[in-house]
Amino acid sequence: MKRLSLVFALTLCLAPPAVGQMYKWVDQNGRVQYSDKPPPANIKSEKLRNAQTAPNPPAPSKDKGGAAKDAAKAGPMTLMEQDQAFRKRQQDAAKAEQEAAQKQAQARQREENCKRAKLAVAQYQLGGRQMRVNEKGEREYLDEKQTAQEAERARQDAAAACK
Repeated sequence: MKRLSLVFALTLCLAPPAVGQMYKWVDQNGRVQYSDKPPPANIKSEKLRNAQTAPNPPAPSKDKGGAAKDAAKAGPMTLMEQDQAFRKRQQDAAKAEQEAAQKQAQARQREENCKRAKLAVAQYQLGGRQMRVNEKGEREYLDEKQTAQEAERARQDAAAACK
């Protein structure tokens, strides 16, 4: 039993230490510094993923200015960056959905306007006595000249509404 515990303790001592977060920055003298502790707040630093292995360079993105963006994203995304990206995707999806709904509502409104204009044209094509309501709320019956004018106006309205 003592032999087993001795082998276990020796194995733990020889195991490589776990590598935590590493930071890289340039100090006031222009020298590159590496540390597992973050630099002072006024110094711009870069987080390194693993001190023992260099990360693979990311594939260039197809966005505008892809090289600059890829250089800034040298490692995997942190949880906060992943959360921000997720929220941005949600906002973009909600915005796209809202725009699609707005376009559908506009299309329905155009269709309804076209339908009403065509009904007005059909009413004049049926013939018979036509009438309209004046400003006082009284009925006015149209003569043939007025009916022809109103029918032409209805056709123009239908052509404009059904484009």
